[in-house]
Amino acid sequence: MLQDDHKKSPGIFVFFGMIATGKSTLSQAWAWQEQLRCYNSDWVRKELAGVDPTSTHDDSIDRGIYTKELSIKTYATLLERAAARLRQGDSVILDASYQYAKDRQDIASRLGCRVYFIFCQCPEKEMKRRMDLRSLDPVAVSDGRWEVYVQQKKRFEPPTELPDSELIVLNTEGSAEDILAVLEEKITAKKEQN
Repeated sequence: MLQDDHKKSPGIFVFFGMIATGKSTLSQAWAWQEQLRCYNSDWVRKELAGVDPTSTHDDSIDRGIYTKELSIKTYATLLERAAARLRQGDSVILDASYQYAKDRQDIASRLGCRVYFIFCQCPEKEMKRRMDLRSLDPVAVSDGRWEVYVQQKKRFEPPTELPDSELIVLNTEGSAEDILAVLEEKITAKKEQN
């Protein structure tokens, strides 16, 4: 647990990657473990659209609540909420795909603090299994489906712009407990490098 560190030097933990790679599960587990506030893009998007967070929207990319305009507003709101927590001296977690390099670069440049980008990955077979399970969950917030993943995969920009000091790549197969232990080790190692 790194809680004391968060108070000494507040920063941001960005859990990002394609849909169904475990971003939300891990970011929520990390938030609970570290006692940090977590802002989820699916939740914020639906809040801004004025719809119930657990309502299902089968819109494709660029339609309905997934228009470019609402996406821009969603990511701006995530940054505003993170900035408010940082001003209070608290570290914060952002949970979103951050599929474009520009959106990732905006975080560090606009908030000017220590940032850890946690790139969540797993095999497509596991992603498909997770999407199938999620489609049966009546309280799921994410609308991610295989068709959306196929479109997102074409657009997703690998995080080659991120310096090694900020990027942590996580394989999200396995138990959350084991993955969080690996994450804590990697963050500790990054801090020692700086």
